[in-house]
Amino acid sequence: MAYQGSMKIKGSSTAAAATISASNFGRAHFVRVQSQAAANTITLKNASGTTLGTLILVTAGDSIIIEKEETDTIATSGNAVGSAVSSPR
Repeated sequence: MAYQGSMKIKGSSTAAAATISASNFGRAHFVRVQSQAAANTITLKNASGTTLGTLILVTAGDSIIIEKEETDTIATSGNAVGSAVSSPR
């Protein structure tokens, strides 16, 4: 389902048709990730590499806004795009 709220874009999007690999998105607090693959696992890790949590975006096109600490990183198991955004309203 497409996101229906509003947010400010705070940085460039990651490349399409590629996985996201341990990115802190310019130390962003909020990151929007949109899956380009089915059953895409999203992993959040802290600065020391400890996994804080995982979730699965079930269908290509699914998206989520993740709140994180500046040094936390996000990685995906399949193709996805992500960008730093403001707090969702």
